[in-house]
Amino acid sequence: MAVDKTERKPEWLKIKLASGEDFQEVKELKQMMRSKTLHTVCEEAKCPNLHECWANRTATFMILGETCTRACRFCAVNSGLPNELDLQEPERVAEAAEQMGLQHCVITSVARDDLEDGGAMIFAETIRAVRKRLPLCSVEVLIPDFLGNWESLYKVLDANPDVLNHNIETVESQSDRVRSKAKYRRSLELLEKSKAYKPNIPTKSSIMVGVGENWEELLQTMDDLRAVDCNIMTIGQYLQPTRKHLRIEKYYTPDEFAKLKEEGMKRGFSHVESGPLVRSSYHAREQKAAADQTLGGVKA
Repeated sequence: MAVDKTERKPEWLKIKLASGEDFQEVKELKQMMRSKTLHTVCEEAKCPNLHECWANRTATFMILGETCTRACRFCAVNSGLPNELDLQEPERVAEAAEQMGLQHCVITSVARDDLEDGGAMIFAETIRAVRKRLPLCSVEVLIPDFLGNWESLYKVLDANPDVLNHNIETVESQSDRVRSKAKYRRSLELLEKSKAYKPNIPTKSSIMVGVGENWEELLQTMDDLRAVDCNIMTIGQYLQPTRKHLRIEKYYTPDEFAKLKEEGMKRGFSHVESGPLVRSSYHAREQKAAADQTLGGVKA
């Protein structure tokens, strides 16, 4: 039975908003982003953890424009025909990261299936630009599947990100219903090829719960991710962005999230971030530190 949209959210899903100095700082950072015509997935995807992450000097930049060529049923990002490629974007992202004093920078993008390399070149150049300005800042990329173009994947990996993240999003039985063009098995293949090409770059994936999956399927997804040596997993509650999006089928309790974390750690993930408001980049710096410890902190 799907959750009624008019039903009140459980107490554990209530967000504490920033106030005072924190609110003013976030407001100023948003103004700075707009002045550089930059976008963050923190804002576009209506992330509930924006204030906390920005205060902790972690942010997720969304490159390659603000319009996605796909229309996944769970996602709040605009879809349609994208603008022309902005070749100056990598440098502006690096400038913003420097201005924010970031310690961990996450770079993601809309899907750009209209581009031959899916935007891989801009990913690589953004990694290098951030590193040039902030050599001590770790850089994580959250990439699309590039429609299975593995040369695009390798182009990103050749820039040596500190973490390679690709979200599997949901269990196999729900994948085609929830995602647009992306395929469950192709996502696993991407993570497998990433680890084969650059064994010492930690890989990461995320799943949202509450879209119609069952418990056994969640455990199977964990097993599938570990079978391709995925190091980090994040698990969060799906929240319906608008009435046009996928309905919520179930609210998981904090105890259920704790149990999922326990199951993941038993399977050998270096870190599992699991909670109602967890999103892919939540506590990303801590996730990377855990993976580094597991892998010996050696870069490819």
